[in-house]
Amino acid sequence: MTGSDAPWRLLVLPPLGEDLIRGLFQPLGAEVRLPAVRDRDGLHAALADADLVVGDFTGKLSIDAAAVAAAPNLAFVQMPSVGVDSCDMDALTAAGVAVSNAAGANARSVAEWAFAATLNLSRSLTWADRQVRAGAWPQMEAAAHGADEMGNRRVGVLGMGAIGTEVVRLFEAFGCPVAYWSRRRRETGVYKEIDELIATSDVLVICLPLTPETRGLLDARRLALLPQGALLVNVARGGIAPDAAVLEALDGGRLAGAALDVYDEEPPPADHPLRRHENVLLSPHCAGATRQAQLNIITQVRDNVAAVVEGRPVANVVNAVDPLIRRR
Repeated sequence: MTGSDAPWRLLVLPPLGEDLIRGLFQPLGAEVRLPAVRDRDGLHAALADADLVVGDFTGKLSIDAAAVAAAPNLAFVQMPSVGVDSCDMDALTAAGVAVSNAAGANARSVAEWAFAATLNLSRSLTWADRQVRAGAWPQMEAAAHGADEMGNRRVGVLGMGAIGTEVVRLFEAFGCPVAYWSRRRRETGVYKEIDELIATSDVLVICLPLTPETRGLLDARRLALLPQGALLVNVARGGIAPDAAVLEALDGGRLAGAALDVYDEEPPPADHPLRRHENVLLSPHCAGATRQAQLNIITQVRDNVAAVVEGRPVANVVNAVDPLIRRR
């Protein structure tokens, strides 16, 4: 078959088993392909005749400007994540390639992680666990290290997308006064300008996408605005609150603790000082990795691939390109 009669050529990049990938996508009627080698050259070779791409949630096989140039037939990229920072959006938009994400699919999972991590830091649960496992019994030291009730702590949320909205709901249900900052002000909730929000937040939860505007947003100057002994929870991207700025705030005492699911470099180097910091809760970028969230993401990705094959508009396009995907 040729032209419009040919099956769509779908390149699937996540590091999943081939049988699983083919089982998910071949029934949709697309011709499923995987890169022969998971490196830059392998990606570019596989992109040479790809029409559609399911992106790599690890970020290793990024769809950057060079990848877009290597893909003359590419018409659609579906990211199996909320974040699209591994895609060069300018290059893709200029080429007329629509990009969709999995908006809202893991909002509950990520918000629950942020809430649980805050409780962990507030009560020094992981610290106490390490002490007891090492043979100590820090019953008297626990309160001095940090054991605070959450109910009256002021919570600030940066970003009011699906995740931020769910974070606000969970903390408010727990009795915390919550305010937010977002690039777009909502009709409900307590809005504060960003510096005011930071300065009045005992707990600051980052839920923003990583964009050129948000990269480095929480630098050392902004983190220094936090009340003494505040907590930082990052479920967004490491580049928004750079590791060095977080370490400076921790070592200076401005931050009493930080819960990090994301880092400047993933995974962080084995000798990274965050790995050794007593007051940091570390997580391997898995805040959204619940069974429910994964099923939601798979469903959204498959639905959009099916929409392309069947000639219907796709959902959740995040760049200014027509959601009705046409061959290039």
